Amino acid sequence: MNSIPEAAKLLVENLTGDHFKVGCRSCRNNTNHLVLQSIRVEQPWDGDPNTQVWQRYQIIQCQGCDILSFLAIDGDSLIDQETGKPHEQWETFPVWASGRDLIEGANVLPKQLKLVYSETLKALNRNQPILCGLGIRAVVETVAKDRGAKGQDLKQRIDDLVTLKVLTEDGAKILHKLRTMGNKAAHEAKAHSQAELALAMDVVEHLLAAVYILPRRASRTFK
Repeated sequence: MNSIPEAAKLLVENLTGDHFKVGCRSCRNNTNHLVLQSIRVEQPWDGDPNTQVWQRYQIIQCQGCDILSFLAIDGDSLIDQETGKPHEQWETFPVWASGRDLIEGANVLPKQLKLVYSETLKALNRNQPILCGLGIRAVVETVAKDRGAKGQDLKQRIDDLVTLKVLTEDGAKILHKLRTMGNKAAHEAKAHSQAELALAMDVVEHLLAAVYILPRRASRTFK
């Protein structure tokens, strides 16, 4: 276990009784949680004494099923330009996977595609928006490669999926938006909102169903 640096301050916070929404691994949804105990460790950022970084560790209880979880939050005092709030990233233990499971029929996906898709879904469920954005782009890349699309870059390969009749033109337009989302995650460390990523995942899953799952079911049903 890492020791607490000398410059760090350990504070027992008076947050007992606070409520907030977080994913519950038992309810499999975002539910209200009660803070039972909260400890904060804070210290100056190396090279910038005016910037603080902190870790907050909390024991929380779901108000739907009463299950206990441990929440770890990493934050700093730099203000996010989009939200106007300090940066924070949280993770619950045991790891929760609320909200979404693998799409029905995912077992028929090519092995590499299923791996990329499942890891992207985990990033979405664990509130890791940058990794999720990268993963969404990687899913599109993997589909294009698997279907033999040609082109110098992903844009051209998506267009070639239309030529190959894997996608409609409207479908290609949507994938270009996902490609742009993935580019921003990769090159700008852009963290899209949970709502944006959830909608993008809807599109990805419709793509997987249309290209792989439904044709497989049809071939088995209509012989």
